[in-house]
Amino acid sequence: MAHMSPHKVNPWLVTWSVLTGAFAIGFNFTILTVSRPTIATDLSTDVASLVWLVSGPIVANALVAATGGKLGDILGHRKVFLASFFGMSVFTLLCAFAWSPGSLIAFRVISSMLGAAIAPCSMAIINLMFSPAERSKALGYWALVGAGSPMIGLVVGGPLVEAFGWRSIFLIQVPMLAAALTLCWRVLPRVGGGVRTKFDIAGNASLAAAVLGFMLLAERVPVWGWTDPRTLALAAGSVAFAVLFVRIENRVEHPLIPIHYFKLRAFTSSLVSATFAQFGYMGGFILLPVLLTEVGEWSDTRVSMTSVPRPLAFALAGVVAGRLFARLGARTLTTVGSSMITASLVMIAFAVDGLPVWLILTSAFVSGWGMGTVQPIVSTVVANAVDNKDLGVAGATVQMGIQFATSLGMNIFDAMHTAIGATSGLLVGFQRSYAIGAFISVGGIVAATMIPRLAKTTEGDEPESVAFST
Repeated sequence: MAHMSPHKVNPWLVTWSVLTGAFAIGFNFTILTVSRPTIATDLSTDVASLVWLVSGPIVANALVAATGGKLGDILGHRKVFLASFFGMSVFTLLCAFAWSPGSLIAFRVISSMLGAAIAPCSMAIINLMFSPAERSKALGYWALVGAGSPMIGLVVGGPLVEAFGWRSIFLIQVPMLAAALTLCWRVLPRVGGGVRTKFDIAGNASLAAAVLGFMLLAERVPVWGWTDPRTLALAAGSVAFAVLFVRIENRVEHPLIPIHYFKLRAFTSSLVSATFAQFGYMGGFILLPVLLTEVGEWSDTRVSMTSVPRPLAFALAGVVAGRLFARLGARTLTTVGSSMITASLVMIAFAVDGLPVWLILTSAFVSGWGMGTVQPIVSTVVANAVDNKDLGVAGATVQMGIQFATSLGMNIFDAMHTAIGATSGLLVGFQRSYAIGAFISVGGIVAATMIPRLAKTTEGDEPESVAFST
């Protein structure tokens, strides 16, 4: 393994190599979401049973994200990233050969668990390549690629699904993953790791139990109701494991997630704001294809094309926000972004009656621009608030919040529309779901206003010295 001195490592080459992997990973997310009716028909099931095709991998990823990020901090981000990427790729291939709804969901869940370290490790690698003052620009491009990949997958995948079936999504994605893995293996430097520490097994177990409990609670409450004994038992168990996790982290010498970071207003307010924003963003997104197909009777291709403004705006906003960070600050940008997500949900609530295309397109663009602004800014603030040795687990903490909000948003929006629609009619079900979702997402605006006007940055800090690996 060859070594190259730190100053010869091009941080932007490393960044774009990581982003190549992010592109390959995100390629199928949106098209799988909008293709649920087609997949359900092919596998002889109903659309409702396939909600776990999207939310299952999200829950699985959230369960082990902190573990993956911490392993990167301990063993080195390059090593853990490559291993995680390889495992995810293998099970992505198996998805193309799924024979039932259960096998498809299982392969997706395992793939997501194995790939849980990819996001925190890749974000840590990028953050270690740049000084805190420059990170927002790099993470802005992260947002661009993260949103652009599903958009391209949507444009390419819609016609592919109609022509060759849903399995073609995975068969096209696998060569992309193989190429990205090869590039990352050649380019990524060895950063992080080298710290002798005991792995916090008790902290990992208690956190995983708490996360699983809260996510299952989000999925089952709309079905069971708030007063059902099962709901109360699950809620009590989840809270108990969360309290246990905090007590363990306060006691152990090498905690999984240092609790003192949550005492930092920049760290906590940013996470809370992003969580509420993602709730509205993904809740509105998962319900829109159902609205357009059930009420408007639109085709998969038309639904796909109508969804394009969302990731397009997300991609553009990430770059713009990254460059405006130093000038406007995290509070202003996150508040504006969160407000746009709330506004987009209100737009769809008004668009349900008649489905005017212009209003649906406008809402999609506003929603995408809002989340595209929030995500890279929050990631930057969190990264700048922690020590370099904790960048992996800090990125995982952001990821867990996003994943939890995604699962919560998808399940709550879906359940609201089903429950309200059953008693008040289909149109009212959609209208009230978006209106209630907009009200809840206001929490993101409130949290954003609590972010310190000057988030912690240390412009004098230098990127970590790295060794180039081939």
